[in-house]
Amino acid sequence: MFNLVLVDLKDSVASWRLWTLLGWLEVRQRYARSRLGPFWLTISMGVMIGSLGVVYGTLFGQKMSDYLPFLAISLVMWGSFSQIVIEGSSAYINSSAYIRQTSTPKLIYMLQVVWRNLVILAHNFLIVILLLGIFGVQSWETLPVFIPALILYMVNALWIAMVAGLLSARFRDLPQIIGAFMQIAFYVTPIIFRPHSLTRFSFVVEFNPFAYMIDLVRDPLIGQVPSALTWAVTGSMAVVGWFLALALTGRYLKRLAYWI
Repeated sequence: MFNLVLVDLKDSVASWRLWTLLGWLEVRQRYARSRLGPFWLTISMGVMIGSLGVVYGTLFGQKMSDYLPFLAISLVMWGSFSQIVIEGSSAYINSSAYIRQTSTPKLIYMLQVVWRNLVILAHNFLIVILLLGIFGVQSWETLPVFIPALILYMVNALWIAMVAGLLSARFRDLPQIIGAFMQIAFYVTPIIFRPHSLTRFSFVVEFNPFAYMIDLVRDPLIGQVPSALTWAVTGSMAVVGWFLALALTGRYLKRLAYWI
């Protein structure tokens, strides 16, 4: 079971030229003949950050120099994660023609989704850099921690997309359910509000795995080192999640062409 999926994963990674090219072409085709191209996403994200920052920063009585970078990092990183999961749930379905007609490794379609959203993340991350440049970096010592944190963040996003994509190929109503679930998760995850704001309902944050994932990539950029609990939760998610994703994919990989 694991031999089959590990070979597929190895072949998929080895075909990096294919999935990086396909992912980049999708971004270019989506904004064909547009002068700004993917930067329209950056503009729309910047407008949303500015609007929400002013409204919720005022409602929460926050200092804008602290709240705007916090909000920008949260929205940019959550947007990347949620899109990987949502698009991953439809990756096999949207690539059904290729899967039925060619013998390429199946996990390249998941890697393609991750790569495409990393390209978009790079564009949107310019907003974070701009705000950190305007309001100042809280701590230069914590910035390098962002690199391993981002890798672990994407590792978790990938296994969730793998599971979502496989189950969605079998149950076609699942992509809509996943999309609705991610919207709900957005409101109960400390993205717009700070983690310590919910004093009475602190369990919403304490038992929310997405809260730890956001803290993992946000803390180094706002001058904090992610806690040991944050590393433990996200690391455990990666280990258990990848075992589950590989087990399910290895068991049902051969049935994928029939499901789609």
